[in-house]
Amino acid sequence: MALIRALIFLPLLLLPAPAGLTAGRAGATSAGQTQAQLQALRERIERVSREVGRDAVERDRLARNLREAELAAAAAQAELDTLRTQEASHTEQRAALAAERTQVSAALARERDSLAAQLLVAYEIGRHEPLQLLLNQRDPAAVTRMFTWYGYFGRARAAQIAGIAAQVQRIDSLDDQLAEQERALAQLRDAKQQRLAQLETGRAQRQAALANLQVEARSRAASLQRLRAQQADLERLLRELARVVPPAPVQPDNNSSFSRLRGRLDWPVAGRVVASFGETRASGVDWDGMVVATQRAAPVRAVAAGRLIYADWLPGLGLLAIVDHGAGYLSLYGYNDQLRRAAGETVAAGDIIAAAGDSGGRPEPQLYFEIRRAGKPIDPRPWFRQRQP
Repeated sequence: MALIRALIFLPLLLLPAPAGLTAGRAGATSAGQTQAQLQALRERIERVSREVGRDAVERDRLARNLREAELAAAAAQAELDTLRTQEASHTEQRAALAAERTQVSAALARERDSLAAQLLVAYEIGRHEPLQLLLNQRDPAAVTRMFTWYGYFGRARAAQIAGIAAQVQRIDSLDDQLAEQERALAQLRDAKQQRLAQLETGRAQRQAALANLQVEARSRAASLQRLRAQQADLERLLRELARVVPPAPVQPDNNSSFSRLRGRLDWPVAGRVVASFGETRASGVDWDGMVVATQRAAPVRAVAAGRLIYADWLPGLGLLAIVDHGAGYLSLYGYNDQLRRAAGETVAAGDIIAAAGDSGGRPEPQLYFEIRRAGKPIDPRPWFRQRQP
């Protein structure tokens, strides 16, 4: 009998799984694999960032000091921005609670006045108010109606008293919440003062490191050597990133989605151009991109969709973000005060990826912008829809 049952169920075991179940398993597996691949990609990017950054700053003590100061200032600024946001939220909540307390207090005052008027009338009638109502009426129907109305009034008074008690409790609760908001605001203000002090310390350290760099830069030969070393660092970084994050194959321009955006890109930041592609710097090295003078903390936006493959500090460019647009195209955004997105994240055109600043030793808030194709810098200006930011 057992053999017969086995022969019956064996074909069922050999049947393929239902299509929906198979698709569900495949989808779950695919999603898990995608997440694992993304995590592995981020780890490879972080490893390259650490290695290239470490090698660059270890070679240059002044660059190391500048990096540490600028990263400390950026971290303090980010924490300060968070604290300011939290403080604004708590202030808004406190204002809402205070407004509600005012409304409840006004309603309580009205209810108390109304109840006081009713109690005064009841007092004037006397303690035997129901008996007086009965003796003053000769019509039985009228007596019934009067007692019905008297019941209504009594219950209304009881409800009014209960409402007043609930409003008093609500005011007590609002007072407790307001006190808690005050304590939270006081803590936030203390924390904000600490972060401001840390920010000022970081900026002072940055100024000291920058002054040392400027002293060394007075020598044209030393300045040229430093700029060439910084260019070499960037080239090495891009090579290492290309190794761990293989870009899409370079296609003819008319087949690349990014290439079709030529003449249609928006500027990554508002400001004015102070250095253009191909111009010679004071030290004799040509610019591989453009420099836009702007406001500190101005939003820096991705010019097109892509994946962020680098978000870290690099000598000469400070806090740098690099977006891979596929087909061999990269866009670079340097000199930032803060980086808003992490390496490995996908971005859309117009997404804010950084806040403009003066990292990398710049004298004023600026953005360095560069476009590369197949690893080579190209002039960014023809790519914008407008001649000026």
